[in-house]
Amino acid sequence: MFAAWDNYFMLLGAAAGSLIGLLFVVVTLTSGIERSRALRASTIYLTPTLVHFAVTMVSSAVAVSPATPKVAAVILAVAALMGLGNAVRTCLGIYEFAQGDNPPHWSDIWCYGGAPGAIYIGLIGTSAAAWMGWPLAVGAGAALLMILMLVAIRNAWDLITWMAPRGPSGTDQIPN
Repeated sequence: MFAAWDNYFMLLGAAAGSLIGLLFVVVTLTSGIERSRALRASTIYLTPTLVHFAVTMVSSAVAVSPATPKVAAVILAVAALMGLGNAVRTCLGIYEFAQGDNPPHWSDIWCYGGAPGAIYIGLIGTSAAAWMGWPLAVGAGAALLMILMLVAIRNAWDLITWMAPRGPSGTDQIPN
């Protein structure tokens, strides 16, 4: 079922794995930020981005593995359900964070929770279609995984541009 897409999934999975490695570099940017603030932001923002890359990498690995389409569909569905649960948790965390003194940007709930949640729902649907042997499932899953990775890249960029100019006190360090 996935045979014609081997190169696509190899490239997508390798890119996702590489981007996971780069997230470790992003984590080093939090060294000057107050620990409780960094941990909270990590849970709400960094972990979901890591999950998106991990789901993309695992799904790509399953697609190029010799697993039967039904086994692949089950693994993809489990990964998508875990991603959906993470997206819901992220939305709730951002909502809770918004009740504080320093509310997040309006786009955070959509880019970190809403859009990935919709993509994971789509991936659950494509897993069901793959289970039933529908040929369109592979193309739809490939497109959804690419969109998920692009959203994760956007979110990683958002994190970097937010963290990089901040100093130990959390104040902006960009010169006037």
